[in-house]
Amino acid sequence: MAEEQNGVPSSPPPSSAAPLGSSVISLVNRLQDIFARVGSQNTIELPQVAVVGSQSSGKSSVLEALVGRDFLPRGNDICTRRPLVLQLVQTKRNPDGTEEEFGEFLHLPGRRFHDFSQIRREIQAETDKEAGDNKGVSDKQIRLKIFSPNVLDITLVDLPGITKVPVGDQPSDIEARIRTMIMSYIKIPSCLILAVTPANSDLANSDALQMAGIADPDGNRTIGVITKLDIMDRGTDARNLLLGKVVPLRLGYVGVVNRCQEDILLNRSIKDALVAEEKFFRSRPVYSGLADSCGIPQLAKKLNQILAQHIKTVLPGLRARISTSLVALAKEHASYGDLTESKAGQGAVLLNILSKYCDAFSSMVEGKNEEMSTSELSGGARIHYIFQSIFVNSLEEVDPCEDLSDDDIRTAIYNATGPKSALFVPEVPFEVLIKRQISRLLDPSLQCARFIYDELIKISHRCMVTELQRFPFLRKRVDEVIGNFLREGLDPSETMIAHLIEMEMDYINTSHPNFVGGSKALELAAQQMKNSRVSLSVTRVKDALDSDKGPASDRNGKSRGMLPLPRQPNGVVIDQGNRVQTDVEKVIPSGNTSGGGLGWRLPFVFGDGDNRPAVKDNTASKEHIEPIHGMEQSFSIIHLREPPPVLRPSESSSESVAMEITVTKLLLTSYYDIVRKNVEDLVPKAIMHFLVNNTKRELHNVFIQKLYR
Repeated sequence: MAEEQNGVPSSPPPSSAAPLGSSVISLVNRLQDIFARVGSQNTIELPQVAVVGSQSSGKSSVLEALVGRDFLPRGNDICTRRPLVLQLVQTKRNPDGTEEEFGEFLHLPGRRFHDFSQIRREIQAETDKEAGDNKGVSDKQIRLKIFSPNVLDITLVDLPGITKVPVGDQPSDIEARIRTMIMSYIKIPSCLILAVTPANSDLANSDALQMAGIADPDGNRTIGVITKLDIMDRGTDARNLLLGKVVPLRLGYVGVVNRCQEDILLNRSIKDALVAEEKFFRSRPVYSGLADSCGIPQLAKKLNQILAQHIKTVLPGLRARISTSLVALAKEHASYGDLTESKAGQGAVLLNILSKYCDAFSSMVEGKNEEMSTSELSGGARIHYIFQSIFVNSLEEVDPCEDLSDDDIRTAIYNATGPKSALFVPEVPFEVLIKRQISRLLDPSLQCARFIYDELIKISHRCMVTELQRFPFLRKRVDEVIGNFLREGLDPSETMIAHLIEMEMDYINTSHPNFVGGSKALELAAQQMKNSRVSLSVTRVKDALDSDKGPASDRNGKSRGMLPLPRQPNGVVIDQGNRVQTDVEKVIPSGNTSGGGLGWRLPFVFGDGDNRPAVKDNTASKEHIEPIHGMEQSFSIIHLREPPPVLRPSESSSESVAMEITVTKLLLTSYYDIVRKNVEDLVPKAIMHFLVNNTKRELHNVFIQKLYR
């Protein structure tokens, strides 16, 4: 009782929650220290009490009163700039009745601070080290453990106060950052919330209660603390606040009276402040009925009991999570195997790991992996998809005569004839054009090889052999070796693909059994031309009927002007109707029409294809030339127009040229289909041989050469 009268909380009786608190809370504290050292504090959420409040709400004073010593940095601006995990551990007094109070920092193991002013300086130094010395804020924790017979077992987290206006080096969004930091603690279901609010402010606008209401909407984890009761306006009191009539909380409120700034400047001890606090509540009639539930000693007891009970509630789930983590870690530890000291043993382990990796790589490529995915394609199935659904389908969609207009083909034909008109459809333009189209198959073929290379790289990364987790450096070297080996295998694949395309371009096999051939192409082209003439004749008849309303002379004039009748070299006009029948009869050759070469002929190119007059007899020629010889001394008045730098064939070509264009297109389509099928078959074979299968065959030997030896 004497200790309680002096303001120092006495040890709870053995029958109270002290045994539970002293055993369970200390166990949780040890777990916190262990998790903090190994960096796994976020894996398992341990129970603790987070102290939340706005700047200058009195949080630091409450914590110092709970400890009974001055040890926290103070000032007019923000003081708590890093989360301070404060573990209070109750110790026994010495046999001679003396007390030993000291603090220990987790980052300074084994060093005890008996001078609490040194604790303050260490906190300040660590804060400046991480957050700077100009009001910066950091979310990195400082862990402090205080041993004293005058405290109860409690684990508290002092969080930075909520501020509105940035000062110093604080960013413009300092309020949002601090709120995010606070929320990361109080949103955890195992965390109790100590919401500190000054009595001289509106409780409905309390930042601490507002954030607690968001994280704990039911109010099951929130304890309210009302500070600065002694500086409220005269005529006002906080009785309704403490009774929970304004903002109700299931765990209730505790009112406290902190030391004022004058008391701190005058070095007034916390013990004296606790005595004055008790006198304040006893002397105020409005608080007389609440005196047993107000004050720092009552707050310490309440926190100890609530935290112990909370730990007891979450203990089964905590034990289950810890057990699950232990099983997973034990399994991982077993997968690492035993430590091998001998050189031979290490070599055997390395050889075993490399062999397992090669087997896993081959299994994924061949689709024999035990951990086969049922949600997406993987391994060799992706390679097959690239071959069939991407590469083959893309080639099938390409038009063989794409980027080749009739003008291009006509120009190639004229260029192939040289200075004279050809008597036959020349083979040169066909070979030039088909080589141009075949060369377009090279880029997609090389791109297909690149796709397969990327897939093999992905497969190598997914071959996570369990034993490789023991050796991260080996894992890195394995990735380097297989990456280099796959790049080396890509070169012969691309070289072979380039050779395949060059082979197709170097020899145009017009004797291929699937090639249409000249005669067959001519027959098909003639049929197309005949069909086009029939449709054109129907159109002309329709136009003629439409023009019957005009004079006969106009109709005849229009007909002759639009469709001039062709003439033979002797000047005789041939009827167009008879001309169609004659041409078709001449075009369709007699004999074998399925021959495969281009040694065939268009008979009409001997006639109007050239449109040149036939040579007259020598007499007529001489009569025509003689007057010219008589004019040797006269000057010529005829000037030739210079040819332009770029010449294009006339668009109004003869019927023979149109036939040649149609035949050339048929030949290009037929031969391109043959080459495309060859490429669709041989490119995947080349990639599988040089890149995929070669990797499966030689990967183990490469590992032995590069890693084992």
